[in-house]
Amino acid sequence: MNYKLLLVENNEGIVTVTINNEKSLNALNATLMSELADAFTTINKDQSVDVVILTGAGRSFVAGADISEMAPLNAAQGAMWGQVGMKTFRIIETLRQPVIAAVNGFALGGGCEISMSCDIRIASTKAKFGQPEVGLGITPGFGGTQRLARLVGMGKAKQLIYTAEIIPAQEAYRIGLVDELAEPEELMDKAVAMAKTIQKNAKLAVQYAKQAINTGIQTDIDSGMTIEEHVFGLCFATEDQKEGMQAFLEKRKANFKSC
Repeated sequence: MNYKLLLVENNEGIVTVTINNEKSLNALNATLMSELADAFTTINKDQSVDVVILTGAGRSFVAGADISEMAPLNAAQGAMWGQVGMKTFRIIETLRQPVIAAVNGFALGGGCEISMSCDIRIASTKAKFGQPEVGLGITPGFGGTQRLARLVGMGKAKQLIYTAEIIPAQEAYRIGLVDELAEPEELMDKAVAMAKTIQKNAKLAVQYAKQAINTGIQTDIDSGMTIEEHVFGLCFATEDQKEGMQAFLEKRKANFKSC
């Protein structure tokens, strides 16, 4: 996969997607959105991929959307641009494989939103997060009003969005927006280590678990239990379930071969 603004590398089933538009601090423009949608759609179909790491080149993860592209838009065009961002981030969010965001710098506006579409966020201690859109006369438009409230609670989400406050990684970790912190020079090593830990487990079981969590969180508890019951049952039709339980009984390491 060759892209203008993305670098995609598959290292033994762990794919690293690097947003590579340093001159604009990796701002999200139309080209980048199209490439992200294409890359993640392709990854979703690739049976060789176990885990994905999303990061940014240079000193920024994603500094936001490209203001120069947004400034001249009218209401209808603005809504269409919002749809592009929402659809792209939903492709990431609903990817079969787990996605780890390795947030290396600014994650503002669309950058915070794309990080929230990932399953797990590991942040450099120098990273900064925020939804500063109201300071530009707009609301978050790529899912920020919805995902932020689900991650940190309604009150804190409203505070961050209404004030346009930019917070350090340590505060993002404290409120639950970030799951792990790492020193800048250790960020990618920590992300890869987590990816390898996930990779050791049964691929289909991990994917079914992601499906159950993402779908169930949108429903009531009883509906969520029904979703879990379904994926739990599906696991018993896999070779991995047989291998995993047999390995446990034989007190040996499982040799998973998800297909």
